[in-house]
Amino acid sequence: MAPGSRITAAIADRVRELASDRYAGRSVEIFFHPQCFQSSGHFAGDDSVRAQAFLDIANDEDFAALWFARGGYGACRIAEEMIPRLSDAARSKVYLGYSDAGSLLAALYKSGVAGLAHGPMPVDITRESGDAAVERALAYLIDRAPHALEASVSPETCTAAFNMAVLSQILGTPLQPDLAGHVLMLEEVSEHLYRIDRMLFHITGNPGIGRVAGIRLGRCSNIPANEPEFGQTEEEIVRHWCGKSGIPYLGRADIGHDVDNKVVPFGRLPATT
Repeated sequence: MAPGSRITAAIADRVRELASDRYAGRSVEIFFHPQCFQSSGHFAGDDSVRAQAFLDIANDEDFAALWFARGGYGACRIAEEMIPRLSDAARSKVYLGYSDAGSLLAALYKSGVAGLAHGPMPVDITRESGDAAVERALAYLIDRAPHALEASVSPETCTAAFNMAVLSQILGTPLQPDLAGHVLMLEEVSEHLYRIDRMLFHITGNPGIGRVAGIRLGRCSNIPANEPEFGQTEEEIVRHWCGKSGIPYLGRADIGHDVDNKVVPFGRLPATT
């Protein structure tokens, strides 16, 4: 389902065709809720339509996973009201997405849902060489394939990953999860360096974030030119705010708004079956 912006039927068809080709002979079915293709201004259907689509899939025990179709904006408008309406089936399901879908991942994680991960979405198939991103997501959803994971993820470490803007906006709200002891991975797209600096001031200054085990920086892509030049790279910015806040800076992470975006499970790696 699409918690924010819509996708087209053509995107859904391409993803289903790819899955059918890569998993021929296996019982793999991808269902796109009709809500994914609806339009209500910016959104893939109004708030009530998107909320119901989420519950239709999350609470249905016949679905093993809920794959967010794309980001955009809108997940925060429905996240808080969804939690009390989750069934036992919803709490045992796998959820995968990134960008704006981070609002729902945060709310689900705060409520105790374990099978959450930051990773590629169906809309990524529209990027150049986007098949690779969708294949990686399917490898995780279907087989929990280790090669789909960000390289620093291990069973010994709790992890979480967010888009910086999304995490910055949910801090101090009912959606903020407890990330104490987690390695927090952050990525960004299409933001000026001064805005990245401002977001990291807010993120690292939050008392809850102050208890993370450390921060890894993913890719910050399509950064608009700053006028005048900002004078620091995105990594220098992160090092600055980690240094001021006392949060360990742990290096780079292989995540971002691109086809190389790797999967980062929330918490510890889920058990394989």
